[in-house]
Parts: sequence; structure tokens; C-alpha cells
Amino acid sequence: MNQKYKLASFFLYKIMTPPLLLRVLQGELVDRPPVWLMRQAGRYLPEYQVLKQKYDFFTRVQTPALACAITMQPIKIIHPDAAIIFSDILVVPQAMGMVVEMHEGKGPLLPNPITSVKDINQLNTTEASIKLSYVYEALTLTRKELDKNLTLIGFAGAPWTVFCYMIEGKGSKTFDRAKSFCYQERDRAHQLLQKITQVTIEYLTAQIKAGADCVQLFDSWAGLLDKKDFLEFSLPYMNQIVTAIKPFAPIILFAKGVIHSLSELCDTKATALGIDWTITPQQARNITRHNIILQGNYDPAKLFQDQKNIQQDIKTMIQEFGKDRYIANLGHGLLPQTPVDNVRCFVDTVKNFGSMTK
Repeated sequence: MNQKYKLASFFLYKIMTPPLLLRVLQGELVDRPPVWLMRQAGRYLPEYQVLKQKYDFFTRVQTPALACAITMQPIKIIHPDAAIIFSDILVVPQAMGMVVEMHEGKGPLLPNPITSVKDINQLNTTEASIKLSYVYEALTLTRKELDKNLTLIGFAGAPWTVFCYMIEGKGSKTFDRAKSFCYQERDRAHQLLQKITQVTIEYLTAQIKAGADCVQLFDSWAGLLDKKDFLEFSLPYMNQIVTAIKPFAPIILFAKGVIHSLSELCDTKATALGIDWTITPQQARNITRHNIILQGNYDPAKLFQDQKNIQQDIKTMIQEFGKDRYIANLGHGLLPQTPVDNVRCFVDTVKNFGSMTK
């Protein structure tokens, strides 16, 4: 290969090199792991609070320009390697025809939860993904504004987690009504889970077409299920989504509290798995047989401690996971009142990791 061709190839590679997060999701070895944080856009940022005072929650979500602006806030303030679109997992049941309200300090309320097969049959699945066009517009706007070196992440709630809210009608620590519905109305539960799955596949596919580089599926309430129930009521539906979406874009699965089923989650062939802080990096690597990219797993409550401790924690976390096939993140979403400087410290520590180890 002559020198002129080498130079041309080098510059072509630089022009065409994907963002760091996508390179890792494609299996490339890197100098440092990429970093982003779940719930990085939102309540802990003073700039977000300004918009919150002007617009109610669903106005912020359903107005593409506002959703784009909120998505971009942490990019400009804490400088992560990826933006995740500002939205909510409950836009899916809302698009299916359910009333969803968001009450400050109380969380979501679905005043007419699913109680019967009639309620399930009345759900609109044929037009639901179309009704979510405001999310796609927000993604397209954000992709235009976002630096090409940064990744844009789309997302949805996993069917089990969305199901919990649709049956319970509100947030809960135990979701007893949702779980009881599964045991008492097993066939109806699977009917509803399949409807949610169908809409979610269409929804994520449209997000990718609108500009999302990759997507994440959040199963925040997976940990309420034992292994047997998780394998029946959650995993098969996530597996369907992975199978449908992975040919078009990388997909990250985040199922909180399911150490018992990490191996089975790995078998879905998702691109990466998010893990929480209840498992060590070495345990996670061993259970998943070192066969998958891992994301996580810093306890968001630890971001309230001294920055020196945060820096040491992050260095240790990366060393234990290994810098390759790893995405630095939290084990769940950022908490309200988290100091912005500490969030920035988290991001900066990850971004400086490569230089620290040379």
C-alpha cells in the first residue's frame, strides 16, 4: 500500500468513524469506555426546572422543540458521549388510548386501569405508534442539532414494566394488583403483554428511522418477579423486541434487579446489558460468560458523596469491568437534587480514564 493511499484511507476512516458509544456497541476496542447516564436530562438540572415552571410534563414531552431542548441540556452542561431523548415510558399506553396523568411529587396516574378483557380489546394498537409522531420529530430535531461525534439514544419501557402501570393505575413499590392479575388471568395477561410488545416494536423501529442511533429497553420493575415468573412474563417479550430491532440498530436491555436471569438476558442476543449495583462487575462478567457488552452499574445515591470518592469509585468500576466492551453508566436513573458538579465529575472521570492509565 503506497503512502498516498494510506493517507487517503486514514482521513476517510476519520470522516466515517462512528461515535464512541456506537464503536463499543459494534465490538470495537477503545481507549476508554463511553459514558452517559440514565435520566441525564431532567429534574436535577436547574435549566430543566426553568422549563418545568413554564410547561406541564406532557407539554414538555409532546412538544418536539421542547423535548429536543431538554435532551440537549445535559450535552451542553455535563458533556456525556450520548444524548437520550427526553420522553417517558408511559407515552405508549397513552397512545394506546389510556388516560395518563403526571402529578408533581406523586408520579404517574392512570385513572382507568385495565381490569377486564374488554379493556384490553378496546386498546388501540393499529394507530398507537403513529400517535407518537411527536417523539420521532423530537429525535429528528435532536439528531440535526447533536454533534456527529455523539450518539442519539431512543428508548421504550419493556412490556412487563408498562404492563405494571396499565394494570396498577399508578406507581407502586410492589405492584401487587399487576402481579395478581398475572396469576388470576394468565391468558389475559399474556394478551396484554403481546399488545404492548407489538406497539413497542413499531415505536422503536420508527425512532430508529427518525434518527436514533441505538435504543434502550427499560424493564425497571423486572426485579419484582422471581426467576420463573420473569422467564414467563418479561423475558419472552423483550426477546421478541430484540429480534425485531437488532437488525436495524444496536439495542441495550436494562432489567433492574434480575441477577437470577442475567444469563438468559445474555441469550437474547441483545447488543448490551445494563446492570444495577446489586451485582459486582466480576459477577456480571462471569454470569454472562464474558459474551456481551455491559453497561452500568454505579449506585446513583453515591453521587451525593465527596468528589474524590466519586473519582476513585469510577476508576475502580472501570478497572473491574475492563475498559473494553463496557459503557459507563449508573445502575438506575439520576436522583433529584443530585449536585450537577458531581454528575459532571462522574462524566469527566470516565472521559479522563484513558489518559490516567497511560
